[in-house]
Amino acid sequence: MAVEEVYTKDGTVDFRGNPANKKKTGTWKACPFILGNECCERLAYYGMSTNLVLYFKKRLHQHSATASKNVSDWSGTCYITPLIGAFFADAYLGRYWTIATFSIIYVIGMILLTLSASVPGIKPTCHGEDCHATDGQSAICFVALYLIALGTGGIKPCVSSYGADQFDDADEVEKEHKSSFFNWFYFSINIGALIASSLLVYVQDNVGWGWGFGIPAVTMALAVVSFFSGTRMYRNQKPGGSPLTRNFQVIVASIRKHKVAVPEDKSLLYEVADTESVIQGSRKLDHSKGLSFFDKAAVPEESDSVKSPANPWRLCSVTQVEELKAIIRLLPVWATGIIFATVYGQMSTLFVLQGATMDPHVGDSSFKIPPASLSIFDTISVIFWVPVYDQFIVPVARNFTGHKNGITQLQRMGIGLFISIFSMISAGVLELIRLRMVRHHNYYELEYVPMSIFWQVPQYFIIGCAEVFMFIGQLEFFYEQAPDAMRSLCSALQLLTVALGQYLSSLLVTIVTSISTKNGSPGWIPDNLNYGRIHYFFWLLAVLSALNLVIYVLVARMYKYKRPVGGLR
Repeated sequence: MAVEEVYTKDGTVDFRGNPANKKKTGTWKACPFILGNECCERLAYYGMSTNLVLYFKKRLHQHSATASKNVSDWSGTCYITPLIGAFFADAYLGRYWTIATFSIIYVIGMILLTLSASVPGIKPTCHGEDCHATDGQSAICFVALYLIALGTGGIKPCVSSYGADQFDDADEVEKEHKSSFFNWFYFSINIGALIASSLLVYVQDNVGWGWGFGIPAVTMALAVVSFFSGTRMYRNQKPGGSPLTRNFQVIVASIRKHKVAVPEDKSLLYEVADTESVIQGSRKLDHSKGLSFFDKAAVPEESDSVKSPANPWRLCSVTQVEELKAIIRLLPVWATGIIFATVYGQMSTLFVLQGATMDPHVGDSSFKIPPASLSIFDTISVIFWVPVYDQFIVPVARNFTGHKNGITQLQRMGIGLFISIFSMISAGVLELIRLRMVRHHNYYELEYVPMSIFWQVPQYFIIGCAEVFMFIGQLEFFYEQAPDAMRSLCSALQLLTVALGQYLSSLLVTIVTSISTKNGSPGWIPDNLNYGRIHYFFWLLAVLSALNLVIYVLVARMYKYKRPVGGLR
C-alpha cells in the first residue's frame, strides 16, 4: 500500500492529533459507538418529552392550551440551543469535546428532573388524581428541563456530522457509504424513540413519574459511556476558528469596498496560491456566480497586501467569500422546513390531547394505551421506511435517474413536504368524525368517547413516512452543502427549523385561542376538546403546508450547489 493511502485525505486526525489511519479509524467500525450514543440519547429525550404535555396538565395542573404552549416553547429551545453547541464545535472545541462536555450538562438536567418528580417537598403535591405544584416546584422542574435543552444543544448539531466525518470525502468508496450513514443514523434515533414511546410512557402512566424520568436519566448516562468507548477509533476534524467571524469579515470588507468594481476575469480575485485553503479543516471553494456584491471583499486594491497574510477585514479569499454565499443560499431552503417542523410538533401536543379523548383500551381487555404511546406508530413507520428507502427505492430510482442516490436531496425533501400535508388532513378528518359522534350521542362530559384511539394510527404513520424523506434529506443536504469548517453550524441551522416550527406552533395556538375564545366561546382548543374545534387547527396547518410546498419548489429550482476544489489543511 502506498504511503499516501495509509492516512485519510480529508484532514481528519486520530485522538492523539496524528493523521487518521484509514485501517484503524473511522468508517463503519467507528459508527456503532456513535449510533449507540444517539440511540440511547434519543431514548432518554423522547422517554422524557413524549408524555410531557400530560405531566404539565396532570401534575403541574396546567390548562390544555398552556401545557401545549409550554411543551412547544421548551421543544423549540431544545432545537435553538444547537447554535451554541455548533459554534463551540466548529470554532474551538471540535465535535468530540463538544459532545462530551454538553453530555455531562444533559445528565445533570436529567437527574434534577427525576428528583423534581420523586422527592417529597420538590415534587407536586397530589391527593389522588388532583395534583398541584407550587411556584418553587414548577421552577425546579423547568430549570431541569432547560438544562436538558442546553445539554442536547451541544449534542444534536454534532453527532450526525461527527458520524459523517468518519467517512473520507476524498475516498470515493468511503464517500458512497456516507449517504447510507444518514439513513441508519435516523434509524437509530427511532429505535430509541420506539422504546421511549412504548415502555417509558407506560411506566410514567402506570408506575410513576419518578421511574418514568429516572430510566431516561440512566439511559443518558449509558449514551455517554457508549460515546467514550469509541474514542480510539474516531476521526476528528480540527476546529477551523469562528465561522461567524469569517462571515462577518466578508460583510465588512464588502461594505468597505462597495464602490469597487468586480473584474470580469474572476481569476483576478484574491485567493491563496497554495493548493490548500487557509481555513483549517476546509477545502478551497471555486468561485460561483450570483451574490456578486460579496465578491467585492476579494478584489485586491493597491493598499491591500497579498504577499503576506492579508488583513481579512479588508481582503478576503474567494473561499471565505464562498462560505458566506453557501450559507445565504441555504437559508431559503432552510426556511421552508419550518412549516414541516410545525406539523411534526403536533405529535407531542395536539395529537396527544386528541388521543386522550378516545377509548384507550385494547379490544375488550382492561389494558389501556397511553395517548402519548401512539407516537410509536410514527417510529414504526420510520423504522419500516428507512430500509425500504435505502435498499429498494434508491436502487430502483438510480436505474431511472442515473443519480448515485437515486433522487437528489432536494427532490427527497420535496416529497417529504408533500406527504406531510396528508397527515394533517387525516388528523382533521378523524377529529371531525369524533365530534360528530360526541354531538349525536351527547358525549360531551365523558372522559373519552367510545371510539378506539387506534384510529389515530394513520396520521402518525404518514408523518413517519414524511420524516424519512424530509428530515433525513435535510441532514444529508445541510452536511453536504455546508462549507467544510461550518458543518456543525449548518446542522444546527437544520435543527433550528424544528425550533422555529415549535415556536410557530406556540404562536398559532396563542393567536387561534385569542381569536376563537371571544364572546365566551370555548375556542378551538378548550380543556374539554369535546367542545372544541381542533380539526380547524389541523386543516390550517394543511393549507400552510400546501402553500409552503409551492414556495419550496420555486426555491429548489433556483438553488446552486457548492463546488469544492483543492485540499484541506
